[in-house]
Amino acid sequence: MNTRDRLLALETFGIKLGLDNIRVLMAALGHPDRAYPTVHVAGTNGKGSVSAMVERALRAAGCRTGLYTSPHLDRLEERMAIDGQPIDPGRFDVSASQVFSRVDAACADGRLSVTPTFFEVTTAIAFDLFRAERVDVAVIEVGLGGRFDATNVITPVAAAITSIALDHERHLGSTLAQIAGEKAGIAKPGVPLVMGALPAEAAAVVEQRAREVGAPLVTAEGAVTVVEIISGRARVKPVSERWQALDVVDLSLLGRHQALNAATAVRLLEVLDGVGLSIPSHALSLGLSAARWPARLEWLRLPAGELLVDAAHNPAGAEALASYLGDLGGGPLPIVLAAMQDKDVEGMVRPLVPVASCFITTTVKTPRALLPDALAARIAAVHPGVEVTPVPEPQSAMREAFRRHPRAVAAGSIYFIGPLRARLIESGALPI
Repeated sequence: MNTRDRLLALETFGIKLGLDNIRVLMAALGHPDRAYPTVHVAGTNGKGSVSAMVERALRAAGCRTGLYTSPHLDRLEERMAIDGQPIDPGRFDVSASQVFSRVDAACADGRLSVTPTFFEVTTAIAFDLFRAERVDVAVIEVGLGGRFDATNVITPVAAAITSIALDHERHLGSTLAQIAGEKAGIAKPGVPLVMGALPAEAAAVVEQRAREVGAPLVTAEGAVTVVEIISGRARVKPVSERWQALDVVDLSLLGRHQALNAATAVRLLEVLDGVGLSIPSHALSLGLSAARWPARLEWLRLPAGELLVDAAHNPAGAEALASYLGDLGGGPLPIVLAAMQDKDVEGMVRPLVPVASCFITTTVKTPRALLPDALAARIAAVHPGVEVTPVPEPQSAMREAFRRHPRAVAAGSIYFIGPLRARLIESGALPI
């Protein structure tokens, strides 16, 4: 079995939250997590967008950047970017081999009592790669939760919690307060923690945790003023004592909710500027106006028409998608949807019903996926008046959507959106 197949095989072990394994791996690798400053970003939704904005600003400021995100859309290397570009496959394989050699040694001598998970090994590979590539700073997105996520082995120079909503309840808890407690686990003594717009009960938990550990708390509220929303894109005016002469910025990421993410990014960049990562005003502007976060409210131009792809895999994500489609105007569109069995399908569909002319349910090849007929039945059970058509094969589902309208939406699980987007781009689709 080659290194890449061995890594992918670890996915069968599922999720195991805890820091024991990653601490052993970091020690065995000579602590690559301490070789460069890090920025830690957690949140139910928005953490990827904030990470993308912050990384783009740091790059514009002249930093050599690393960016670690998850999950990937189509290729493992997408999880690790250097200066905005996914890591070279050959370089990835070299680092993966090095990490597995340390895994084998630690298992043999008893330092590891269980096999590390896919995410633990992937995180170790990312940290090792960033050290080898001599990055000036790395932006690290939390994988799941925060407190026991493998990325929480780092001691960052700054951290942020973008949002709190219900998701991954089996691992994080069934209330906003419980989920907030898990995500607030990234707070560390003396490390500034930026708090995005959170529900009151979640904010109270984060504030208490910050006090307990001695993490200076910075609220994102008021960091940007929304000037207007044009066709679903927010124009904002950053409000900052550090950068007083900033002009109005058109956010590159679509959706009015991105104004909230921009506020978190602005405050986080202020903190970073204050701890020695000099960020001029033009770099902040580029972070907001030139950040890219593929498959999140991203339009693709195809021969058959225009497709909006969005990895809205939970109710909060679906609400953001519905808000964007409402701001866009033009009437309801066909929505091709795929979801996993453990997701709140009813909560996802509810906000989408007013902006959907119909639903076309499909699936992907993973045991966790809902089959199209089962997904269609769950939609019909709670919205009996909505037209729902199950189409098992994703490409056929897309053709059915374009048969109905020259504009369509593909949404839901990233395991659906990622490969679909990749195949469409390979066949000539162009991001708009």
